[in-house]
Amino acid sequence: MNAHHDLDIEWDVLGVHREREAGLHAPALAQTMDWLRDLLRTNGGECTPVHRVLDIGSGPGVVTSLLAHTFPDAEVVAVDQSPGVLERVRSRAVAQGIGSRVVTRLRKSPGEFGSPDSADLIWIRNGFHRIGDQEAELRSVAGCLRPGGLVAVAGSGLSPRFLPRDIGMGRPGLQARLDAAAEEAFGDMRDQLPGSVRTVEEDWPAMLARAGLIPSGTRSFFTDLPSPLGMSAREHLQMHLSRLHDQIGDLLEPEDRTTLECLTDSDTCTGILGRPDVFYLTATTVHTARSCRSF
Repeated sequence: MNAHHDLDIEWDVLGVHREREAGLHAPALAQTMDWLRDLLRTNGGECTPVHRVLDIGSGPGVVTSLLAHTFPDAEVVAVDQSPGVLERVRSRAVAQGIGSRVVTRLRKSPGEFGSPDSADLIWIRNGFHRIGDQEAELRSVAGCLRPGGLVAVAGSGLSPRFLPRDIGMGRPGLQARLDAAAEEAFGDMRDQLPGSVRTVEEDWPAMLARAGLIPSGTRSFFTDLPSPLGMSAREHLQMHLSRLHDQIGDLLEPEDRTTLECLTDSDTCTGILGRPDVFYLTATTVHTARSCRSF
């Protein structure tokens, strides 16, 4: 079984989950697109012509389509490692009437995105976390930016918060311990990547500057859904917790594993699908930088 086939199986399992997550963030994503368009405006108030956009780490193409709608004169290139994901990008674009302007490019390995032609705007989310030398990759991406173009990197911001400290079962503070275990697992994954280079994580303005770009602004976009939470958001969180159980369950104390299993149980009132105290608060921080104009 080859790597792309494995990725397509992953897509079959997680596709609805990723799209549901993007749906929860739809207002914040719309605000992000407006901000990027404003950053690209010239002194006269007109938007800098955007003819080509790269969406690196596109996933199912929710942001790809938003970029195409925000910049109606642009070709938008979705770059991802999974053929199945890219097929979903194409289907979404056709359904929204923008299929003629959305193209896909298969990234053959985590550190290679198909040597695309130059672009006026490059959007990066989830595109670098599995790349050993993130700064080298960022320099490569910067080399694809046209003079005066913009790079936007969506960083981690605020990890999702969705449970009270004391949920009435198990030891209080479960979510903080889940976050700590996830950070440990992420660090182990990063250490094992080929050519892994340590850097100050999430210091994107400094990394963008070292890549030869001019930082042009950082802004956080919040998603704040109070309790009682709708079912779509609850189903998203149930999938999120189920994946955490599979990925980091071995790092948890037995009591926390049991509590996690109770939360993912669809048939109990203490599960995430039925609890009245579940909320959803998160933020994505977007860092931007421009290339130098040629005069």
